[in-house]
Amino acid sequence: MDDFSLPSLRAAAAMVHDQVPPTPQYAWPLLAGRIGVETWVKHENHTPTGAFKVRGAITYIDWLRRTHPEVTGIITATRGNHGQAQVRAARAAGLQATIVVPHGNALEKNAAMRAFGATLIEHGHDFDSAKAEAVRLAAEQGLFMVPAYHAQLVRGVASYGLELFDAVPDLDTVYVPVGCGSGLCATIAARDALGLKTKVVGVVSAHVDAAKRSFEAGQLLTSPTAYTFADGVAVCTPVQAALDYFGPRADRFVGVTDDEVADAIRIYWQDTHNLAEGAGAVALAALIQEKEQMRGKKVAVILSGGNGDMSQMAQILGGETPRVTTDMRKAI
Repeated sequence: MDDFSLPSLRAAAAMVHDQVPPTPQYAWPLLAGRIGVETWVKHENHTPTGAFKVRGAITYIDWLRRTHPEVTGIITATRGNHGQAQVRAARAAGLQATIVVPHGNALEKNAAMRAFGATLIEHGHDFDSAKAEAVRLAAEQGLFMVPAYHAQLVRGVASYGLELFDAVPDLDTVYVPVGCGSGLCATIAARDALGLKTKVVGVVSAHVDAAKRSFEAGQLLTSPTAYTFADGVAVCTPVQAALDYFGPRADRFVGVTDDEVADAIRIYWQDTHNLAEGAGAVALAALIQEKEQMRGKKVAVILSGGNGDMSQMAQILGGETPRVTTDMRKAI
């Protein structure tokens, strides 16, 4: 049984805060004026890796060291944020870290992973190919394969939920980006541990909406392709364990288009001077879509990361929406 009790989550948060200071949550007046809703932004773009995943990696690697002391190195596949988080935590714990990315991955994210100490391998032309190679190398080299979703990842990520709810306990609704589900499950776990009534809404890309349809159907469904520039939520097949947890606990799901996400990125820049990557902006895009039903309520959105590709960000801030022609496939 996963231990998402308040003592367990507080202990995980203390572990996270030994390495990562709490991130701020601000109620930006320009956002409130634009949307007509008191809007709090949880700034996970302000972590040492520029994304929320740094938190879960800390608790996961701690668990790995305690339960598998024989492990000397990890391996995982990623398109960026997951990989940065894992290599940072692994190297801090004295472990080697091998990261497999597909060819054509963002140069900035590759550079960041190498800077944190990763052995970076480029393989294949989509995430699935990179993951298959990581699994092969794990068996060949005796490395521990780190999954995209795990209860110990959730415990660490829940620290941002505790920070947000401790600071603003009377929120009506929180919008959370959903890729493989650790952020959504962690926000729910923090809410429930604190005994709050805040509604937690999952947000996906309307172009890759398997998590939304799975939630609504009560069973695992898939998306055939993942054509979206918001690569952090480009998940074709949800994780069953995550669905089992958020299924009965999330309030609802919202799907947002790439045009809505690009507009939200521009709004973040104009109203807060923060740069959000595609997945980092989906929560704000969902709130804007539902702003009429949120009138008079206190709402939060999770800005889950700011690691956008520079050329893509230049295109978006110039008023365009990137058109993706490559299937991103379960990017984490």
